[in-house]
Amino acid sequence: MEHRKNRSLSRREFVKTTAAAAVAGAFPHVARGQASDKPIRVGLIGCGGRGTGAAQDAVAADPNVRIVALADVFKDRIESCRSTLKDKARQDIDEKLCFTGLDAYQKVLEVDLDYVILATPPYYRPEQFTAAIAAGKHVFMEKPVAVDPVGVRTMLAAGQEADRKGLCVVAGTQRRHQPQYIETIKRIHDGAIGEIRAAQCYWNMGQLWYRKREPGWSDLDWMIRDWVNWTWLSGDHIVEQHVHNIDVINWVLGKHPTEVVAMGARHRRVTGDQYDCFAADFTYPDHVHVLSMCRQINGCANEVSERVIGTKGVSNCNGWISGQPPIEIKGNPYVLEHKDLIDAIRAGKHLNETQNVTHSTMCAIMARMSAYTGQKVTWDEAMKSDLRLGPPDYELTEENIAAGVIKAHVKVPGKP
Repeated sequence: MEHRKNRSLSRREFVKTTAAAAVAGAFPHVARGQASDKPIRVGLIGCGGRGTGAAQDAVAADPNVRIVALADVFKDRIESCRSTLKDKARQDIDEKLCFTGLDAYQKVLEVDLDYVILATPPYYRPEQFTAAIAAGKHVFMEKPVAVDPVGVRTMLAAGQEADRKGLCVVAGTQRRHQPQYIETIKRIHDGAIGEIRAAQCYWNMGQLWYRKREPGWSDLDWMIRDWVNWTWLSGDHIVEQHVHNIDVINWVLGKHPTEVVAMGARHRRVTGDQYDCFAADFTYPDHVHVLSMCRQINGCANEVSERVIGTKGVSNCNGWISGQPPIEIKGNPYVLEHKDLIDAIRAGKHLNETQNVTHSTMCAIMARMSAYTGQKVTWDEAMKSDLRLGPPDYELTEENIAAGVIKAHVKVPGKP
């Protein structure tokens, strides 16, 4: 992908003091199990490109969805999202229900909603998900759901609380809602390729978008606007993006790996402190090895896929099983994931994907930990780790940037 400003997450910190309590209750909550023509009230937390797109998908999933509240750190993102939703989804959102600032998500959670969309950078997911469950909201959350082991444990605890409260949770691992994947993996589970002995998964692509610093931005402003390039905000791209493919492998195998050895490097990235490529060897129970590769460098071979190898055949998990006719089932997974959530809410059916997406997130995190250190990392070690990422402890001044301070903080395997 080329550097395109108009597609970057663009947010400006602006704390708004309007209290959501003044408008809470303005929209009657839809009881679980009510008729399909009753409105579904949705709040969006995180109004960048991903969040705005998720809100449009929710509207496409059910004609009675109403996007009624917005939250973002920056006012310009709110305004852009409001405009897009009005023009493309016919959603006219009251300005009184638009909140800005780092605490804006708390104000949206005070509004009477059926579910909230969490689409802020992954660093914020554990805190915001926990708050949403505490507020009694059903949740659609984008992946990944954490950037470190502390966040993983927070997510799992909040997911258990969702179970206790009977709240529905769907994650943005959309392949689990894609008919062609669902049918193919069902056949694999039914024995179509025999016992699985190995697998591969890939997300190799060109350079991702980035934002250069602009005058007047604080360090935090810049990093949030450029979030996909900073490890503390995104988890690095093996966590932020490759989690999709790792999730498919976990889905097929029905379990998570026991250990991983990984490597990676930084060659071309313009901003941030992340790597450009990773390769990992995951070991699953019964000595099943999975090769994982991801890369974001222009001019290289691209591949986004999964492949599982069994004792009786091979499959790409998405419509092809060796020796069988192609499986062709249409359906937009980005819309279907919202439809599945809405259908569950309307039917009073409990649906909770927290554990699946959190385990897949943890697989990617432990691979990143291995690549950064050069050491083997086990599942148990990672789950017990007190690693907690956060903003860097150095200032991003022009002098520091020119002096290579950011590059000096990029992890080098084999060094303390």
